Amino acid sequence: MPPKKALPNFFVEDTTDSKVLCTICHGNTQPFPPLSAKLWILRSSATSHVNGDQHHAAAERYENLQRINAAREQARQQRQQPSQLSAITAVDARIRSEPHVNARIDMDQVDAYKFSVDDFTLHPTNNEILDAQSERLDREFEHRGLWNMHAMADALGLHSGEPLETTEDQEDALFAEILETVKVPTLEPSTSSLPSRNEVFYPYDSKTMFLLDTLDNLPRLQISNSLMRVFLWILRELGAPDVPSFDHLRDIQKSIRSRSGIPTIPAKSYFGNVFYINDPRHLIAQDWASPEVRKHIRVYPEIPEDGVIREIWHAQKWRKDMDCDLLSPMYEGRRAHFYVNELAQMEDGRYVIPKRWVTFLQEVYADVLIVEIDDSGFATVLNKESTTLIKASELSCNYLDLEHDGGLPKWADTCADLSVKMPNPKRALAEGDPLYTSFVEYFSDDVSGNRTKQWNKHWNVYMTHRNLPRQLLQQEFHVHFVSSSPHASTTEQYGKFKEIVESTQREPVKSEIAASIGAKGNFPCRKCEVGGTQAEKREDEGYHALFESGTPRSKDGIIRELEKQLHLACSGVAQHVKDSQSATGIKDAYAQHWIQDLISRFHATKSDPKNTKTPEEIKADLIQWVMDNRDKIYSGFLTTDGFDPTKDTPVEILHTILLGIIKYIWHNTHTSFSATQKLTYLHRLQATETDGLSIHAIRANYIMQYAGSLIGTQFKILAQTNIFHVRGIVSEEQFSIWRAVGELSALLGFPEIRNLQEYLADIKVAVANVLDTFAKLDPSKMITKIKLHLLAHIPDDITSFGPLVGVATEIYECFNAVFCYCSILSNHLAPSRDIALQLADQEGLKHQLIGGWWQDEKGEWIRAGDGVRQYMCEQPVLRKLLGWTEKPALLIGSVRLKALPKKTSQKLVRLSETLAAGALNYASFDADVQWHYCKYAISESSEECFESSWVFCKSPLPNANNPIVLGRISFILTLAAPPPDTDEEVVVLELFQVLSERDPVFGMPVLMRRDGEKTYLIVPSKNLKFKFNVQHDCTTAKCTASGPLDRYFINMHAFHNAHLVRATLPRSLTVPLPIVDDRKAFHSELASQLRATATVKKASKEAAAGTRKRKCGEGNTAGQPKAKQARKKKAAAPQSGTRLVIRLKPAQVQAAMRKGAAIFDSGEEDSSSDDEEDDWSGNEVDDVDFVLDISDSEL
Repeated sequence: MPPKKALPNFFVEDTTDSKVLCTICHGNTQPFPPLSAKLWILRSSATSHVNGDQHHAAAERYENLQRINAAREQARQQRQQPSQLSAITAVDARIRSEPHVNARIDMDQVDAYKFSVDDFTLHPTNNEILDAQSERLDREFEHRGLWNMHAMADALGLHSGEPLETTEDQEDALFAEILETVKVPTLEPSTSSLPSRNEVFYPYDSKTMFLLDTLDNLPRLQISNSLMRVFLWILRELGAPDVPSFDHLRDIQKSIRSRSGIPTIPAKSYFGNVFYINDPRHLIAQDWASPEVRKHIRVYPEIPEDGVIREIWHAQKWRKDMDCDLLSPMYEGRRAHFYVNELAQMEDGRYVIPKRWVTFLQEVYADVLIVEIDDSGFATVLNKESTTLIKASELSCNYLDLEHDGGLPKWADTCADLSVKMPNPKRALAEGDPLYTSFVEYFSDDVSGNRTKQWNKHWNVYMTHRNLPRQLLQQEFHVHFVSSSPHASTTEQYGKFKEIVESTQREPVKSEIAASIGAKGNFPCRKCEVGGTQAEKREDEGYHALFESGTPRSKDGIIRELEKQLHLACSGVAQHVKDSQSATGIKDAYAQHWIQDLISRFHATKSDPKNTKTPEEIKADLIQWVMDNRDKIYSGFLTTDGFDPTKDTPVEILHTILLGIIKYIWHNTHTSFSATQKLTYLHRLQATETDGLSIHAIRANYIMQYAGSLIGTQFKILAQTNIFHVRGIVSEEQFSIWRAVGELSALLGFPEIRNLQEYLADIKVAVANVLDTFAKLDPSKMITKIKLHLLAHIPDDITSFGPLVGVATEIYECFNAVFCYCSILSNHLAPSRDIALQLADQEGLKHQLIGGWWQDEKGEWIRAGDGVRQYMCEQPVLRKLLGWTEKPALLIGSVRLKALPKKTSQKLVRLSETLAAGALNYASFDADVQWHYCKYAISESSEECFESSWVFCKSPLPNANNPIVLGRISFILTLAAPPPDTDEEVVVLELFQVLSERDPVFGMPVLMRRDGEKTYLIVPSKNLKFKFNVQHDCTTAKCTASGPLDRYFINMHAFHNAHLVRATLPRSLTVPLPIVDDRKAFHSELASQLRATATVKKASKEAAAGTRKRKCGEGNTAGQPKAKQARKKKAAAPQSGTRLVIRLKPAQVQAAMRKGAAIFDSGEEDSSSDDEEDDWSGNEVDDVDFVLDISDSEL
C-alpha cells in the first residue's frame, strides 16, 4: 500500500488518520471536542477543500489579520524609535510583499501558511497608548464585523453558500484605517498659513498640494475621505515630493476657502425648517471678478446688427417690457457716470433724459426723452411715450455737473413725475463706482440624494447668471448650486434667497411659484384664466377657449385673490376658501399653510373657555395680523420686484414638449402595437440615417424594451424620426399627430430667429395643428392635459425671451448628478450643510483656476499664481472635467486625411480614376494632378461633413441658375502637391434636385436625381454651407430599411440646422400648413362628442348606484351574501349565443362603443354632479353590470 500523501501543516489529523480538520477555517475550535465532529472532513477531500470558496474566504481573513498585526507592530516600533524611518520603511515593504490569496490556490502555496493561535493575539506591551489603540481597533473590528463577517454569518445561520462582499466604501475605509494606524511621519509646517504670493502655485505651497485639491473637487469624480487617504499613501510610497498628511491637506483647503471661497449661510424658513445656502452675491461677484467670464457678460439690452434674435437680451422683455429701473442704470462715459431717469446734456446743448441703455453696432446707445425749454424757461417733455435713440458718447454733462454749474432748468408742472426721480437714488448706492445689474435664473427641482433606487427627496436650488450668453449657460461650469434641503420647499428656500438678492428676475417653470391650483383644477393654467367647471369646458365656447390663450393673469391679481382667501380663512370656515380657490384657480402652496393656521387659530380662540370676544372680533384680530405680516405670509415669488410668475415662467422644451406632448403620443402609439408591428418598428428605427441629426447612437432594442420609461434623450430621437417609421402600423389620427408634433419640435429648436413675425406665424400654425390632431384622437385630452393648453402661450414666451432653447432646463437636470455625488459622500445627518460646503469648495477652486481675483484680509486684490492659472489652459482634460468646454475654432474648408492601417502609405489618385471624371466641371481641373482621400471637410457652419453626408453648398459653376446646390458627398480629396492659386481641397458631390411640391403624406420636400441620372459636381470644400438630415422614402420604395428607388425626404423634423434649412429652401416647401381650416366649427363638433360621452359616463354611474341599491335591498338566501350570489351568476355560461352579462368599468364603455357594442343600462339616477372628476382622470369607479350584444367574431 503506497504511503499517504503529506498534507499541509495547517491540517490536523484525528486518531484514525482518516479525517482531518483545517485550522485556517476552524482554528478557534481548540481543543476539539466530540460535539464539533461535523467540522472534520475526509482526508481524501482535503485538496477539494483547499480549492473551495469557504477556505479561500478564511485564508483571506487570515491574510488580513496578518497585515493588521504587522501594522500594529510597525506602530509600536515607531513610538519606541520615532527617528528610525528606515525601519518603518522596511515594515511597509514587508507588508506590501505579502502574497494575495487567489480564488484557487495550489497545495504548495497552502504549505506557506504557518498557523498559530498566537498570531491572532496582540502581544502585551508597556505602551498604554498602543494598548488603548489596539483595544479600540479590536472593538471596532468586532462591532463592524469587518474581518469575521463570513464566520459571523455562518454562526447565525445566514450564509447562503456564496461569499459575502463588502461595499467599495467599506473597503476604502478598511484600507484607510490601516494606513492611519501606521502613521508614517511627514515633515510639514505647523501652520496652515498661505505661502508667499510670488509662489508659482499660490495659494498652494506646492504643485502636489494644488493637484490634490483639484482632484478632491472635481464635480463628477467625487472621492471619499478614505480614498483620499489611500491616494496620499500611494504618493508617499512612490516617493512623490511634498506629499501632505490628510489632516494637513484639509487644513490648507479650509484656509484657502475661508479667503477665496463662497460663504455658506445657515437659514431658517418661516415654517421652522433649517437649511444652508451658498451666498448668491458672491457667486455672481466671482463672475465679475474673473477676466475669463467678465468678457462675456452683457449689461445692456442689445439690438442685433443683422436683426437675428439669438439671446435673451435681443428679445422684447429686455428691450421694451422690463422696468427701466431694473436694468443696468448707469453708463460710464469718458469723464462721468450717466444714470437713467436723470437730466443730462448732449454735446450740442440739447437736454435729454435717458430711459434705457442699449448696445448697437458695438457701441452703447440710449433711449432718451427729448426735453424742450419753452419761452418761459420751463423744461417740459412733449411726448413721454416716445423715445429717441442717440449715441451715449454724445452725452457731455450729467445731472451732478448741471447741478454744480447751475445749469438745471425749472420743470413745468406736467413733468413733476419726472423731476421727483432726480437724481437717481442708485447713484448714492454706487458711491461713485460703476453700477450694473446682474440677472439670475432661479431653478428648483426635487431630486433623490441616493445612488440606489430608494427615493431620498431633496429640494434643490440652482441658478445661472443670465447676463452670460447661452453657449456658456448650457455648460455645467456656469451652473451654481444655491441650496438643498429634504425638508424646506422651493418657496421656503426662495424666501432666504430673496432676502439676499432682490434683483432676481426669472424663475423656474413651476405652477407652485405662480400660485396655480394645478392641472386638475377648474382653472388650471398659471398664465391665463381659461377654464371653468367640467360641464362648462365641454360646451362649445368653453372647449374652443382651451385651444387659445385666455385673459392673462397678473401678479397683482394673484395677490388680491390670496388676500381675499386669507380674509375668508379668518372667519374660520374652510369651505369658503375652497370655493374661492376652485372658482379662480388660484391656490398658493405657501399661503395655504397660513390659511390653515388662521382657521385653526379662529376655532382655538372661539373654543377657549376664557375667550370673551365675539366671532366678528376674533375675525377682525386675525385680519389685522394678516395685514401686519404680509411679508411673511405671501410667497417671495409674488413680492419680488420685476418678476411676474404668470409671465416670466416660459414654456420650456424638456418638460412640456419632450416629457409632455411627445410622451403622450408615444404612449398612445407603442401600446397599440402588435408583436409583429413592434418588430417592424424596431427594424425601421434601427435603420434610421443619423448623420445630420446630432443625436446619440440609436438603440432600438432598448427603446422598445423600456418603451414606458424613456427619458428626454430618447424622446428627442422619436420626435425627429418617428414619422418615417410608424407609417402603415398606426392609425391616420396617430400619424397626423406625429407629423404635427415633429414639425413643432423642430421649429422650437431654432437657436436663432431671423424674421420674428414670420417665425411666430409658423409657430402659431404648428401649435394649432398639434392641438387639433390631439383633440381629434381624444377630445378629452384638451381638458385633462394642461400641457396641451400651455402650447398656446408659446408665441408670447418667444416674443419675450427669444428662442426657447435659451431657457432650456436640461443643463440643470444634468447638474443633478453633481449634487448626487456630494449627497452620497455626506454624513446624512446634516445633508443641507455638507452638500452646500462641498459645492462651495468647488466654486472656489473653479474661480482660482480661471484666474479670478479676490480680496485678502487687507482688502488687496490678489489671484492665484501663474502655475494655477495656466494649468487649466494647458490641460484641456481638466477643463472638460470641470464642465467648461469651448468649441474649437475650425477653419472653414479644412480637411482631415483618412486614417490608414499601420505600415500603409497614403493612396494617391487622379480625378480621371474616380467618379469625378464625369463631373460637370471636370474640365476645370488638371487630370494629371494626384490627390489624397480625406475623412471629412469643415463647412461654413463649423461642422464636420463626411462621405455620404447631405450638404448645401455654393455652386462653383459660373452663371448658375441657382447659386445654392445640394447633394450627397461621394468623397473628399486634397492635393498631394498643391500648385499655387489652386483649390487644395475639393468635395465630389452627387447632385440632387428638390421637387417643386412637397410630399402629400409626409409634408416634406422631396429629393430626386437630376433627370433620373447620377450627376457629379466638384466643389471646393470652402463652398460647403451646412449639412442636413435626409431619410429614404421607404414607403414609396416598398422597402424595410432602404431600397433601389432613389427618392428621399429632407427631414424637416430634424433639430440640427433646422433654421438654416428653412432659410435656404423656398418658403412654399417649409411653411406649416393648417390641418383644419374652420377650427371653431371643428372644436364645436368635438365638444358635442364630449357631451355625448359624458352622458354615457353619467349613465354608467347611475347604473352603478342602482346596482349597489339592489344588492343592499335584496335579502340573502341560504346564508350567502348577495354579492357572492351575483358573482356566481355572472360566472355562469351565457343564456344565448352572443348576449353576455359582463362586468365592466365605466372607462371601458368607450372602448366597447368603438367595437360596435350596444349598451343597455338600468337608467337609475345618480346624485353626483357633472363637475366631479371624470373616471378618465384616474379615479377608481365601481364595476357596473352591462348587457352587451357583440358579434361572434369579436367574441
